[in-house]
Amino acid sequence: MKLAQILPCIIWVREYRRSYFVSDMIAAAIVTIMLIPQSLAYALLIGLPAHVGFYASILPLIIYAVFGSSRTLSVGPVAVASLMTASVIQDIASQGSIDHLNAAIILALLSGLLLVLLGIFRFGFLANFLSHPVVSGFITASGIIIAFSQFKHILGITANGNNLPEILSTLYENVAHTNQSTLMIGSGALFFLFWARSGLKKLLLKLKVENATAELLTKTAPVIVVVVTIFTAFSFDLGSKGVGLVGNIPSGLPTIQLPSINSVPWMDLLVPAILISIIGYVESISVGKTLAVKRGQKIDPDQELIGLGAANVASALSGGFPVAGGFSRSVVNFDAGAKTQAAGFFAAIGIGIAALTLTGLLAFLPKATLAATIIVAVLRLVDFSILKRTWKYSLSDFMAVAATMVLTLFLGVEMGVLCGVTASIALHLYKTSRPHIAEVGEIDGTEHFRNVKRHLVNTHTEILSLRLDESLYFANASFLEDRIYKELALRKELKHIILMCTAINEIDISALDVLGVINQRLTEVGVGFHLSEVKGPVMDSLEKTDFIACLNGQIFLSQHIAVTTILENKLNIAQDNSEFRDYQI
Repeated sequence: MKLAQILPCIIWVREYRRSYFVSDMIAAAIVTIMLIPQSLAYALLIGLPAHVGFYASILPLIIYAVFGSSRTLSVGPVAVASLMTASVIQDIASQGSIDHLNAAIILALLSGLLLVLLGIFRFGFLANFLSHPVVSGFITASGIIIAFSQFKHILGITANGNNLPEILSTLYENVAHTNQSTLMIGSGALFFLFWARSGLKKLLLKLKVENATAELLTKTAPVIVVVVTIFTAFSFDLGSKGVGLVGNIPSGLPTIQLPSINSVPWMDLLVPAILISIIGYVESISVGKTLAVKRGQKIDPDQELIGLGAANVASALSGGFPVAGGFSRSVVNFDAGAKTQAAGFFAAIGIGIAALTLTGLLAFLPKATLAATIIVAVLRLVDFSILKRTWKYSLSDFMAVAATMVLTLFLGVEMGVLCGVTASIALHLYKTSRPHIAEVGEIDGTEHFRNVKRHLVNTHTEILSLRLDESLYFANASFLEDRIYKELALRKELKHIILMCTAINEIDISALDVLGVINQRLTEVGVGFHLSEVKGPVMDSLEKTDFIACLNGQIFLSQHIAVTTILENKLNIAQDNSEFRDYQI
């Protein structure tokens, strides 16, 4: 294996140019501005000290820059992984305790080690088993839970819960204790952030600011809110009026050390770590692929497992929590012109500088401001259109999405993601276990065979041509067997069945056994069993067995040759072999 495959950074370092430096620095500055409030906000979401958000944002960026294959993915704290972490560790230890923090750190370590292990054994394909609609449903439901969970900070009250009914119930019980000063800060921040998503850009364009610059400045709206509310909280001593502030943040960089595994029941964290790994990887690889395609670049799914896993291990070693590729940050990084992962490295330096110099000011930051930042960020993840699109396209997809969404909302994120994974696999198995089987006929004047229900085609009463639009394996072989026996019972004049194999990419041993049973049954009733258009790899597999020798019919290069040969042989046999006329079903 080449060193560049293990360390993708070697490739972009070799190609690095002076012009890239300016682009990467600009992108890093903008991402740093976004990441400062986000890192604090997601630490707040988990219930950890604010500075832990800094710790989860420095070393992971550097390590991903070394091991990651995407040149624009920005790794760090993200909403869904933070919510999943919060729901897990609150059952492990009480918030504010050292074990509470250790649980988050160990969760990051386990997630990272698992991802690295999967990457080493090249299991990147596993992400394909979590369907996009199901992921969208889970993320939408998670976004709703996150948003409502943050209203306690907007109102300045106490509320908790792992699912939407619990959160709404505790909000309702305590809404009478709303702190008016906190409400003013929180609602004001919410209003400005929602307005900034569209209104700020329009205002900047009216002021003759270039479109690209206006777009990027709009992304920095959370920083404006942070600065204004810090100044307000400091000037009016809002802390003495009951407004929750971030409070004292230790100044300094994280120290590298191994987490204390024995301090918490780490075995209880293993399954949640697997779920967080899956969701974090799927989210990251989706963003990475989308951005890579826009620049004609490629990312390696297996290397992304290693890169993301190494970033999580780095987060754990520096006292952070699980991280992933952030959608909004990565898009901003891309739009700001980042050319390589050096932008992530520079952003890590920016966060480090903030951790050293800005902690005194950030102590006056209202928690309501961070809550508003989270709410606005996660509502971008909410996509109810997936329900409409799946309803129109596929009822089974709609049921999977709806079930994932409802179960996540009412049972919590851990159960939601488990159901999502189960639904994705079940949906795949259901669809492939009942493959589309079409009866085909020849279009007049051509050698093309098409579905008899969709085209005007020529067929022959004594020949049945079936096209199976799926690979044959243990779960669907009996479905084909049942269809053939059904046709056999209905068509008394049938003398030949041809299985058109254009869409069959593989036949496993269980399916091969079923084909053998079908061949034996058809032989007993005097019906020929033939295959056509068998692909090379499938033919290679068949030749390793005695199936071809036992087949009562033939294997033809094309469906046209199969039908023509059978018809010609029929005429010849009809003239020369009286036994053929006596074939009975």
